[in-house]
Amino acid sequence: MKKILTEFKSFAIKGNMFDMAVGVIVGGAFSAVVTSIVTNIVTPLIGVIIGVDFKEWVIELPRLYGNAVPSVMNIGLFLNSIINFFTVSITIFLFVKAVNKLYKKQEAAQPAPPKPTKEEELLAEIRDILKNSKTKEDSLGN
Repeated sequence: MKKILTEFKSFAIKGNMFDMAVGVIVGGAFSAVVTSIVTNIVTPLIGVIIGVDFKEWVIELPRLYGNAVPSVMNIGLFLNSIINFFTVSITIFLFVKAVNKLYKKQEAAQPAPPKPTKEEELLAEIRDILKNSKTKEDSLGN
């Protein structure tokens, strides 16, 4: 049991776990902002252009078994959800594209590794010579 707790502790403390938690929190806030944009800005604009208020776009279902309360299918709310989905998808796509562009700029900006010094080159040559002589000795000895 102690081993499992130790493993869980090392898992929970890893930086990736915190990064994921921050991502979920920011994602929730981002979702609320996008939902607000769709509900309060995009959908009314589309409604003005089409001439239909999505909130009132419902289909009333027939009443069965003497049910006093009419059942309705909220087609407008469903369309709001579809618009919300596409808005979130496009926004996330553009965000990921921008982040990838930043990463590419960072990779391009990284300096090339330094050239080896004369001493390092000489040591590499000695290493190669020793490696070759060792290989020749092994082949002669077998």
